Amino acid sequence: METIREKVSYANGLIDGLDIKSDTKEGKVIKAIVGILEDMAEAIDEIDTAGSELGDYVEAIDEDLSELEEEVYGQDDPDDDGFIELECPNCKETVFIDEDVFDEEDEIICPNCNQPIEFDCDCCSDDDHCCED
Repeated sequence: METIREKVSYANGLIDGLDIKSDTKEGKVIKAIVGILEDMAEAIDEIDTAGSELGDYVEAIDEDLSELEEEVYGQDDPDDDGFIELECPNCKETVFIDEDVFDEEDEIICPNCNQPIEFDCDCCSDDDHCCED
């Protein structure tokens, strides 16, 4: 794939090959347009270079942050904070329930609507002890 800079160079070669004179009105316009295209190609190259450098920098920051999260949280995934996110079947609100509540209580009450949240286990027939626990 040709770069923009290569395409502008090709256009410059066409202008030189057609022997377009820069002292005519048309020649001045064409030369000015090609000059603008050269400036744009240079600016795009600079943006590409800066974007690539920025991408490398962000990747390094992400790696450093991952290491820091593992050191601070003691786990790879900071989102795994001991809470389970689910939608209440009664009020349809998203709620976060502490994982320990599932082991301790028989009935879980939605903190938004104060209605019991019932769970149906699709993976097995034993509702008291799910095979995924």
